[in-house]
Amino acid sequence: MTAKRLTLLALYLTIALILAIFEAQLPPPVPINGIKLGLANIVILSALYTFSKKEAFLILILRVIIVSFFAGQPMSFLYSLVGGILSFIVMCLCTKLLKPEQMWVTSVFGAVFHNLGQIVVAIIVTATPQIAYYMIILTASGIITGIFTGICAGLLLKRIKEPLIN
Repeated sequence: MTAKRLTLLALYLTIALILAIFEAQLPPPVPINGIKLGLANIVILSALYTFSKKEAFLILILRVIIVSFFAGQPMSFLYSLVGGILSFIVMCLCTKLLKPEQMWVTSVFGAVFHNLGQIVVAIIVTATPQIAYYMIILTASGIITGIFTGICAGLLLKRIKEPLIN
């Protein structure tokens, strides 16, 4: 791995951390538990189109670990980890099926599946299958926030004049 590549990976991770911690300080966008913008996902989605899948996954995992350690609670780690991994898998599949111009669609699928992963964890942790009904609300929010973060990631990549990684 070149020094340039390592530096860019570190920069992406740093931006994802800043966005996640910044978002944690914001009031919720709506008064419904579990709904947030997912600003750090702009970086993860951009990394999927800039780096290898392995490198983008590394950014995701490190972000989840570091944010959970510094700004989260022990239980938030499990929710973020499972949601993030499920979301990442689905977004990787979408990048194979969709064009880069359809990045917002990839983001929507990622957001919805992130919420699904968190609901699965909540059902397991609480032993309350009725929580699954909350997925209706989280799906709607995932579509809206996924469109937003996908458009932001697309705009970010358009602003990059030359490829970062060859």
